[in-house]
Amino acid sequence: MSVRTLPLLFLNLGGEMLYILDQRLRAQNIPGDKARKDEWTEVDRKRVLNDIISTMFNRKFMEELFKPQELYSKKALRTVYNRLAHASIMRLNQASMDKLYDLMTMAFKYQVLLCPRPKDVLLVTFNHLDAIKGFIQDSPTILNQVDETFRQLTDTYGSLSAGEFQLIRQTLLIFFQDLHIRVSIFLKDRVQNSNGRFVLPVSGPVPWGTEVPGLIRMFNNKGEEVKKTEFKHGGNYVSAPKEGSFELYGDRVLKLGTNMYSVNRTVETHMSAASKNLTSQTQENITPNPLAKEELNFLARLMGGMEIKKPSGPEPGFRLNLFTTDEEEEHAAQSRPEELTYDIINIQAIQDQQQKEELARIMGEFEIKEQPRQSSSKGDDLLAMMDEL
Repeated sequence: MSVRTLPLLFLNLGGEMLYILDQRLRAQNIPGDKARKDEWTEVDRKRVLNDIISTMFNRKFMEELFKPQELYSKKALRTVYNRLAHASIMRLNQASMDKLYDLMTMAFKYQVLLCPRPKDVLLVTFNHLDAIKGFIQDSPTILNQVDETFRQLTDTYGSLSAGEFQLIRQTLLIFFQDLHIRVSIFLKDRVQNSNGRFVLPVSGPVPWGTEVPGLIRMFNNKGEEVKKTEFKHGGNYVSAPKEGSFELYGDRVLKLGTNMYSVNRTVETHMSAASKNLTSQTQENITPNPLAKEELNFLARLMGGMEIKKPSGPEPGFRLNLFTTDEEEEHAAQSRPEELTYDIINIQAIQDQQQKEELARIMGEFEIKEQPRQSSSKGDDLLAMMDEL
C-alpha cells in the first residue's frame, strides 16, 4: 500500500463532487429576479462552489493531507466529504449525499481503471484541478490556493518512479474493488455492464512511449534482432499523438478527469445485485474497526481547518436535491441497503456537554477500549484533541 495515495484520492473525488454539484445547481437554477427565497440563483451557485473550493484547498488542510499516511476507510473519507459538501449554504439530505458519493466514487474508479499508464493518474488529477479553476475564475485568492496545491502535487509526485505510481494505482483499485454501482451515463455509453462492472476498451491510443501491439521481435545473445513475427491482437489501437503536459498550464491530452456533466444529462445510480450481496465485505459499517481511533483522530486533524458556513437569518439554508423529484429522493433513501448506507459522523470542536456525550457514544459504537488518560498523552484522545483546537 502506498502512503502517497490519499491526496490523489481526495482531490479527484472532490473534483467529481464539484462537477456533480455544479450540474445540479445549474439544472435547478432560477433567474434572480424570479427566484423565491428557497430557490437557487446563479449567484447562489457561484457562492456555493466558491465556499466549497476555498474550504477544500485550505492551506492547513492541504498540509495535513499531503503528509505520508495510509488510506483510511470509506466511512472515514465519506465523513470528510459530508463535511466538505456542507461548507456553504447548501444542504443535502442522506439520500442525496449517498447518491453524490456513489457518483463520485464510480467516476474516479472508471478513470483509474482506464489510465493508460499508472503515472497518468496525475494527469487525471490535473484535469480536475484545471476544471476547478474554471469554476473560480473571478476569485483570485481561491485560484492561488488551487495553484499552490498544483505545486505541491508537482513537488510530491514529479520525481516518483513508474513502480511507485503503479503502487499508487494498485492502492486506489484496492480501495474501489468492491464498488459496483450502476450509473446511467456509463450504462448509456455502454462502458458499464448491468452488473456494475466496467468494460475495458480494446481500441484507441496506446500508452505514451509504447508501440501498437501486433509485432514480436526476437534477439540473439548479442542483442541483435534476428526475427520478427506479426500477430492479430483483435483491437483497433493507434500510437499516442503526444504525452500530456504535467506543467501548470498545458495540454493534458488525456480526457479522463474532465467534466462529463458539461452536457446536461440526468444521472441515476442503482445498486447492482453483486453490490447488494456484498454484506460480508461491507461490514465496516457495523463491525468494530481496529483503526477507528486513529481514523477519528485523523478526521479531527483534517477538520481543524474546515468550517461549516452557517446560513444567516431564519432560513435553514438551501436544500439541493440530486434526484429529479422529492419522491424519488425519498424512495432512494428507503430502498438503499442498510449495509451500504454510511452514517455521518459530525465532529465539532465545542464545549457543549450534550455534544461531547454524543461523540462519546459514537466512539463507544466502535468498541474502543480506552486506557486511563495520562497527563502526558496530550492529543491522543479525540475529545481532548477537539477541546484543544
